[in-house]
Amino acid sequence: MVKSKRPPSKSINNRRARHDYELSDSLIVGMELTGPETKALRLGHGQLTGAYVTIKNNELWLINSTISGSSGLPISETDQTRARKLLAKRREIDHLISSKTQGRTIVPLEILNRGRYIKLRVALGKGKKLYDKRQTIKQREEKRRMAATIKATRH
Repeated sequence: MVKSKRPPSKSINNRRARHDYELSDSLIVGMELTGPETKALRLGHGQLTGAYVTIKNNELWLINSTISGSSGLPISETDQTRARKLLAKRREIDHLISSKTQGRTIVPLEILNRGRYIKLRVALGKGKKLYDKRQTIKQREEKRRMAATIKATRH
C-alpha cells in the first residue's frame, strides 16, 4: 500500500519576536493539546502574536496564543486562548527558570507541525530598546541596498 503524501504544512511564526527581542539559543518543546486544537494547528489556524511563556509551579505555560477552529472544528471562545502546558525535560525547564530570574524573557517563535507531534520553538530573549530597533532596521536596509547595487553591477 502506498502512503499518501501529506499536504505541505503551514508554519505558524511569531514575526514580531525577532523585531522586539534580541534572541539567543532556542529550544524545541512539546505542547499539551486537545484533538480539535491539533487538527486546527495542522491546518494553520493558529497565532502567536502577543503570546508569551510563563512559569507556574516549575512548569512552562504558553499564554495568550490563539488556536481558532473552523466550521468542522468547533473550538469555543474560551478554549481558543486558554493557557497550554509546554512539555520539556526537567534540565531544560531549570535552565529556562534560571535565565528568567536573570531578567531574560522566554519568547515563543514558531509552531512546528511537520512531524508526528506538534512542537513549539521557544528562545531566550532580551527586550530591545527603541534605538536598538532603529539600528536593526538601518542595518537591514543597508544590506538590501548593497545587494541591489551588487545585482545591478552584475547585469
